[in-house]
Amino acid sequence: MSQKKVLMLVGDYVEDYEVMVPFQCLQVVGYTVHAACPDKKSGEFIRTAIHDFEGDQTYSEKRGHNFQLNSTFEDITPEDYDALIIPGGRAPEYIRLNKRVLEIVKYFDTKNKPIASICHGIQVLITADILKERKCSAYPAIAPDINCVGGSYVDIPMDKAYVDGNLVTAPAWPAHPDWLNKLLEVLRKSV
Repeated sequence: MSQKKVLMLVGDYVEDYEVMVPFQCLQVVGYTVHAACPDKKSGEFIRTAIHDFEGDQTYSEKRGHNFQLNSTFEDITPEDYDALIIPGGRAPEYIRLNKRVLEIVKYFDTKNKPIASICHGIQVLITADILKERKCSAYPAIAPDINCVGGSYVDIPMDKAYVDGNLVTAPAWPAHPDWLNKLLEVLRKSV
């Protein structure tokens, strides 16, 4: 059996932990992970943002690290990948404007391949129009958007994840252990 490959769709000011942690953890357990950004090439960098929960009404945002892409967006062939990951942060609000990003999401959903989204990453799934009659989690401020497109927002603790078929979703980076574990379970079941 060949090694499974995972595609991450990212952009500038993606949430730092939500790109770094899954990118590294999935490689540790034997997956090939390609991170690609619209209009950027392999070897280029994106900037990350660190979102923290410091007692305010919402998260705070600070400049994070530079994250090096290892795949060129224009060269992506969705058929080559077994799963898709869309981290949160600021990137989802604008990468969802890219028609090819939406086509890639729809391809994974049509083929029932695992799609893992965390925090604001769900904005890409909303725009791709794949949430009708589906249940998912996200950062709580996105709940109205999920419900408005015919999905059902699932209110879970910040450190938990939710699975609905091929969708693995979570509210924010504190859910990484549960989110990644559930993604690995879904990946093992998909062939």
